[in-house]
Order: sequence, then C-alpha cells, then structure tokens
Amino acid sequence: MNSVYIAISLDGYIATPEDGLEWLNTFPNPSDSDYGYHEFMDRVDALVMGRKTFDIVSAFDPWPYTKKVFVLSRSLKEVPAVLVDQVEIVTGDISAVVKKINRQGYNTLYIDGGQTIQAFLKKNLIDELIISKLPIILGEGIPLFTPQDLSIKFEHCSTEVFEGGLVKSHYKKLK
Repeated sequence: MNSVYIAISLDGYIATPEDGLEWLNTFPNPSDSDYGYHEFMDRVDALVMGRKTFDIVSAFDPWPYTKKVFVLSRSLKEVPAVLVDQVEIVTGDISAVVKKINRQGYNTLYIDGGQTIQAFLKKNLIDELIISKLPIILGEGIPLFTPQDLSIKFEHCSTEVFEGGLVKSHYKKLK
C-alpha cells in the first residue's frame, strides 16, 4: 500500500514557490496535537521521497524518521555519512523501484514530496490520501495535484476538524 500524508493550503499548495514550509506552523495548536501523524507513521514500513524533499528534511536536527527512507533521485549520488544506514538512493522507473522496495520487505510506503506524489499518481500507484487542509491561501507555490492523463477514483473514509482550523480528510482508492 502506498499512502500520502500531507498538508495543503486552501488553494492546493504544499509549499511556497521557494519550497517554504513555514506557513505550516502559523496556526494555533493549543493541545500540541500531531493530527494523527504518529499513528500514521506507526503503520508504514518506509518512506519514499524525492530529492527536493530530502534536501529539506536532511537539514532537520534531529533526523525526523525512525523508518527507512528511500530517496528518488537521478542527481544525488550519496547521502550524508550520518544517514547512510537510514537512507537509500533509488532511481529508475517508479513501478520497478516500488517492486524493488517491496522485495526488501517494505510494503506499506509513505510517499512524500510534490513531484514524487505526482509521479506516483501518474502511474496509479497511490492507494490512500490523507490530506490536511489549512485555512490559508498562499496564492502561488508548489501544487499537490497537477494535470495528468489518468482519472483515479477515491472513496471518502473520514474527515476530522482540529483546533486552529485544520481539516484532515482520509481517502482510499476504489479498486
């Protein structure tokens, strides 16, 4: 199963044009909720993200993941030495990459990063979407969805409304 867990603005952007994410922290969260993120992470085996997303999260201190991270990249040749046991660079056709990762025993994947999510959608490789919408219009930025040739139908599973106006909706792909 390939799952997306992501936040978007009201106008559908996941980051500012400069890959900025600071807007995500501008809403009140008096109960310090993680919005179900840790519960989600408990059920995934590994993450698949693009190089741009990896560039952003690799600067975090401490490293935010306890699960194996696969980075899709044609340009990245090595990872920082401190992450060598936790991160693996993968390249090639996405369907083949997923099969390779699955053969390693990682079957429930968290797909992260705008271009990576879009590439997985274009190959019909997303089984679940968990999208948290924040009450802000960014006006421009990196969109979650871009035009594609494939129509994919999802069923709505649930929606939760949190303090500060965050609305999290869960969808599963119809078979």
